[in-house]
Amino acid sequence: MLRDALPKIVTPLPGPKTKEILERRAQSMPNAIRSVYPCAIKRGEGAMFEDLDGNIIIDWVGGVGVMNIGYSRPEIIEAVAEQSGKYFHSMMNILTHERYIELAEKLNQIVPVKGDKKKTMLVNSGADANENAVKMARGFTGRPNIIVFSGAFHGRTMMTMTMTAKKAFASGMGPFPDGFYRTEFPYLYRKPKGYTDAEAIKFYVEKIERLFIEASPPEHVAAIVFEPVQGEGGFVPAPIEWVKAVREICDKHGIMMIADEVQTGFARTGKMFASEYYKEAGCAPDILVAAKSIAGGLIISAVTARAEIVDGVPVSTIGGTYCGNAVACAAALKLIDIMEKEDYPAKAMKIAERCMEVFNGWKEKYEIIGDVRGLGAMIGIELVKSKEGKEPDADMVNRIVDSALQKGLLLENAGTYGNVLRFLSPLCITDAQLEKGFEIFEEAIKECMK
Repeated sequence: MLRDALPKIVTPLPGPKTKEILERRAQSMPNAIRSVYPCAIKRGEGAMFEDLDGNIIIDWVGGVGVMNIGYSRPEIIEAVAEQSGKYFHSMMNILTHERYIELAEKLNQIVPVKGDKKKTMLVNSGADANENAVKMARGFTGRPNIIVFSGAFHGRTMMTMTMTAKKAFASGMGPFPDGFYRTEFPYLYRKPKGYTDAEAIKFYVEKIERLFIEASPPEHVAAIVFEPVQGEGGFVPAPIEWVKAVREICDKHGIMMIADEVQTGFARTGKMFASEYYKEAGCAPDILVAAKSIAGGLIISAVTARAEIVDGVPVSTIGGTYCGNAVACAAALKLIDIMEKEDYPAKAMKIAERCMEVFNGWKEKYEIIGDVRGLGAMIGIELVKSKEGKEPDADMVNRIVDSALQKGLLLENAGTYGNVLRFLSPLCITDAQLEKGFEIFEEAIKECMK
């Protein structure tokens, strides 16, 4: 079975069938939807996929964190088929369907936000969910302004492009909405020279306080929004002491703390949600945004908060035609059931322990590896030209990605400077597939260092 297979390359990528479809892609799709990989999927199972030319490849990207449960999980296929046989969709503004209610009830049960009574809104994408989280914060507080951070990625809608730090994602798209203010995220690998981690965290907290003086008084701020582990920003985890400080600032000034768990949710970090770590530390968010791996690849996302926040939104300002699609809800409910029964957070931690052992060993061995970091099985490896200078080496990252793919391993870059390799394999990856991935990855490193 493909789900248990190891990589096999039968033709250099792209093979002839893939070349043909890539040419069709170029003629029929916008060039701005770029693809940097010379491969096209034919089928996928578990952590593996086969391309159109018969090459079998290990996926360490997972649709950028969408496939935590893996490709083609049979129980999810069955749940989708069963629901499809009844009805595909019903718009909740018109006709209530039970699947939406069931999924909202389940998320209200498991999502770690402040408050006992919770409510959930289902939407369509991570960007859509982030927009609606901001609407909720503004509607509840009656305030206009939002604080975001360097390194952030929140989506590609007009609002979320504004929230996103890297402006390559927003080139030529302005003018942007008003009311968004940015300060520095605690990127400890690149903290001010000479600072300890504790001193750096204090420095980054003071940056928020400075923003209140120089950009927006706190009484005008509706929310502070951040990713527990920055995705496009380079897989940079938010230190727990910084999160505690943000929680204190929010409580002091009546500001909503929003955790963007689009990528960190659904067992990726060793918890169902990274914010479970925050809840255990007494600093749970007010609003949590979930998407990506919520339904095994079907289109759905969610915003969960305590009831008073959700019900503070003016009537008719939230909602949408496809929100809470019944087939996607069925997939999400089955996915959560499987992850709970099979303890997917524990799978993530087992994978993470082995990855950190291997990657930190490479850090000691290779001058180009400057930092290894992450939370659970969401890990970033930052490549530099020298450990002393920490000069970003995006070119080396790109060459390693290309080399690894030709050997049967799909990797992807990340980071403000494009110099981070990300680990996001499906959490159902077998031990043999993981070890083969390490072997290919290290071969690519050695080859590209020559």
